Amino acid sequence: MHMLMIVVVIAIAWCVRSLENIPQTTNHRICWVSRWQRSLFLFLFPPLLLFSNAIALLCMGSQDMMGTWHTGKFSYVFALCYLLTSILFGIYLAYKGWISVQSARNNPQIQLADQKIRLLTTGALFAGQIGFWQPELVISQGLIKSLSAEQLETVLAHEQGHHYYRDTFWFFWLGWVRKFTAWLPNTNILWQELVDLRELRADAYATSQVDPLLLAESLLLVASNPPVTSDMCCAAVNSYGVQRLEQRIEALLSPQETLETKQKLHYPAWNQFLFALLPLIIVFFHR
Repeated sequence: MHMLMIVVVIAIAWCVRSLENIPQTTNHRICWVSRWQRSLFLFLFPPLLLFSNAIALLCMGSQDMMGTWHTGKFSYVFALCYLLTSILFGIYLAYKGWISVQSARNNPQIQLADQKIRLLTTGALFAGQIGFWQPELVISQGLIKSLSAEQLETVLAHEQGHHYYRDTFWFFWLGWVRKFTAWLPNTNILWQELVDLRELRADAYATSQVDPLLLAESLLLVASNPPVTSDMCCAAVNSYGVQRLEQRIEALLSPQETLETKQKLHYPAWNQFLFALLPLIIVFFHR
């Protein structure tokens, strides 16, 4: 019976990810709220279902009965290995994030526009929040020298948006989910969609303080520089590809959507995820 639970849950998780038509569009007129909530639900629901099923199997043990069906050791060991593997992935990613934080803290701290920042001694154009719940702003010497004071202000405003929404913290956990569910369909597509919307949200936050045209100009200036570190513990102004940059520029230059609409990128209602906890109910029918 436990093996049947595993097969059914994996099938449901696979179908949720594969049968849905994942939007691969850069059309700025599509509602940001709908894109964010839909993509986050499709990204998180399958792993949450798999997790709750594995926990339920561990709670039920390996030598009992569920109704009239016998249970076996294989499903118990399978669930235990799945949970341990995902935990090990989390520890590994946390260690990599800690290394990035320590590397950032090795740089000198200076005052820039009433903000404390870490100065990265490189000619590359880089600005990003590095850390977890309380990230530090890291800016390269190359960026300070290449941008005007007004352009630098737009970059700082964008990074303030990442700090306001705690993007480094939440995307660390989303990156962990991405790591141990890479075998599910559309994982990378949904990840890129969420990163796109994260950047659009930070841009929208910045445009409440600075000129959007100036921000678009700053983005173009740093577009040729690749991200310095991982998206999972870093939210950098230049963490995008060409297609993502085009989408951001289009959104900044377009008057079609109001700022208020763009900023309402809230997380989906948690009651949508209650169905993922159904395997835990089965524990009560176990003896």
